[in-house]
Amino acid sequence: MAETALARPGRTTRRVRVVTSAVIVTAVALAVLVVPPLAQLDQQAVDLANKLDPPSLAHLFGTDDVGRDLLLRCVYGLRVSLLVGLVAALTATVIGTAIGALAGAFGGWADRIVMRVVDALSSIPHLLLGIFIVAMFRPGVWPVIVSVALTHWISTARIVRSEVLSLRSRPFIDAAVSGGASRTRVIVRHLLPGVLPQAGLAAVLMVPHAMWHESALSFLGLGLPSHQASLGNLVQSARGSLLAGDWWPTLFPGLFLIIPTLALAGLAGAWRDRINPRRKSELML
Repeated sequence: MAETALARPGRTTRRVRVVTSAVIVTAVALAVLVVPPLAQLDQQAVDLANKLDPPSLAHLFGTDDVGRDLLLRCVYGLRVSLLVGLVAALTATVIGTAIGALAGAFGGWADRIVMRVVDALSSIPHLLLGIFIVAMFRPGVWPVIVSVALTHWISTARIVRSEVLSLRSRPFIDAAVSGGASRTRVIVRHLLPGVLPQAGLAAVLMVPHAMWHESALSFLGLGLPSHQASLGNLVQSARGSLLAGDWWPTLFPGLFLIIPTLALAGLAGAWRDRINPRRKSELML
């Protein structure tokens, strides 16, 4: 009874965290889907008469250094960050799942070669490698997506490989091989379905990381063109305003980046606890 009473507040806290994260993610999804068709944004518009207006009823988040509505630009910037995060995470997960599954299934020299390549790439900082990749292209959304995807598949490959190695020792795999199933059939019909939950979790956890990666590249001037709304560009262009005492051009884009990524991480944590009940029980001790 005492253990149940102690565990109940923890369950309530987790439930509140999950519900709050779900509400935030739903609100973000509605904002990026509904607002752009209803309120078109001219990326190169200039209104110096309303330059750096503080938050008001006319402009809830104020205006930026050339008079553009900051709330609308934050929504458009969040849409870009989500696009980069989702597409890059999905691409990296597909690449990592394929490489990890093949390395774990074939084993031997193929596994050793793949893992040495993974170890070599892991020794290079993600951001540094991403800067090298994106610098070879003109600024735009797709070079950033390619950069993030090619630098974030490594962790997924390791997770999937370890899961495949665990599944290979299961009796149903031995039964399939004894029944004459080919290696390709074993991979497609038995191994891949077993690693999909872990791969999906890795993809969800990768979305916030990819959003931060895109914002960092844009902040450094290597992501999207400077006139295009993205959260990294908004923070970068607001540095001078912050030094002059105008706090809103920096605060609101930062909140638009921090709050959705924390909400996505909260949902991913709940999913991780669901598919790993042993880990959840250990945390409750």
